[in-house]
Amino acid sequence: MANEACIVGIGETKYCRGEGSGMSQLALQLSACSAALADAGLKARQIDGIMPFPNLGSAEGFAANLGCENLRFAATINMGGAAPVASLQAAGAAVKAGAADYVLVPAGWNGYSGRRAAQTLSEQVSSIPGGAIARDFYFPYGLTSPPQWYALMARRHMHLYGTTAEQLGAIALAMRKHAQLNPNAVMNGKDMSLDDYMASPMITDPYRLFDCCLETDGAAAMIVTTAERARDLAGSPVRILGVAAGQPYPADEITNRKDIFMTGLTIAAPQAFKKAGLKPSDMDFAQIYDCFTFEVLQQLEETGFCERGEGGAFVEDGRIELGGALPVNTHGGLLSEAHVLGMNHIVEAVRQLRGECGARQVKDAEVGVVTGWGDFGDGSIAILGTA
Repeated sequence: MANEACIVGIGETKYCRGEGSGMSQLALQLSACSAALADAGLKARQIDGIMPFPNLGSAEGFAANLGCENLRFAATINMGGAAPVASLQAAGAAVKAGAADYVLVPAGWNGYSGRRAAQTLSEQVSSIPGGAIARDFYFPYGLTSPPQWYALMARRHMHLYGTTAEQLGAIALAMRKHAQLNPNAVMNGKDMSLDDYMASPMITDPYRLFDCCLETDGAAAMIVTTAERARDLAGSPVRILGVAAGQPYPADEITNRKDIFMTGLTIAAPQAFKKAGLKPSDMDFAQIYDCFTFEVLQQLEETGFCERGEGGAFVEDGRIELGGALPVNTHGGLLSEAHVLGMNHIVEAVRQLRGECGARQVKDAEVGVVTGWGDFGDGSIAILGTA
């Protein structure tokens, strides 16, 4: 896909919690879509492909509201939080094959003021990662929400490799530090120390409150087209150098996997780097899907930035902070910017490669990686580069 597909437009809304967005879920996403169109210098009528996030809108609805009169490609990737990054693969293939000229990918929700994750999971079996298996074998034993499910892997890693709470705290602190340089981050203006982290309430061992991502209102969007069409646009395109997605086996169960740490990213990462002709050590930054701190550590290992079991040491001593060897989540991530289903990670990666990030800009950034994490370990990864 290198040199054949590009991201040419990005957009996002204000991210908020307490006061709520004051907008419907659809209106939030439409606002982000309009911003992406303006960024790309496109009119809505030029969009002929739309890929909505699972259960958060339909292609027909977006087309009708935006005025996309020639919709000829529509698809949804059902991989939870891995969907936005995985959508880059389908969108890139669509524009390359001529199935569409410009593909719009929106994602957004009222994740704070609307239905919270706990409500949705308790009321709709279809929305539960693992579906009936989680309902029948996890829920009866009190495992009813994502922090409890994913804590199983985190605790196992601590048992096998000696990973510490302080190392998880280093991840939370890095995200919070980066948020102080991002005016749109919900946690901007709210510093955090390691003592603050350690004193935060235990949610489900080993996850404390500050190990857990934010619940927020907000939306973001991107537009994908070919490199040839991108040359005719006024903006700064970002190349999709390599992208891949995968699922663990079994995808709907964690505890009975032969390898509890193997996720979809374990499968996808080598493929994406091979397609791009690059290595993890070539990356100038990484935007890692940070639903919880350990999932950052785990994805750094499974992506190949370090060996399995070495993630704890890898994140210490400012290594993943701005100025470190591998700046991670320079916008603050889901932990300190906002939970926008991972689409905000793609937006940040594009801005870094355009050199638009101001005080949080990674110097001379030319290539970076974005990951997605969904359900019980679905994984996606994209290698992006400057045009």
